[in-house]
Amino acid sequence: MKDIQAHLEKLRIEAAECELISKLATNATKKALFAKLAAHHGTLAEEVERTISGPPAAEPMP
Repeated sequence: MKDIQAHLEKLRIEAAECELISKLATNATKKALFAKLAAHHGTLAEEVERTISGPPAAEPMP
């Protein structure tokens, strides 16, 4: 579980770094590329977080 937490943190850091690079880039192509990478890493982090938290609890039947 500790490995998964470490991977999640790494994905979050990479997403933040890509977002920062995108904001600082002067080249439009690089700006778009790093924005896309930031979104991709963010999505991956969300998926890992959902996996860690487990399946949603089922509602009891009436």
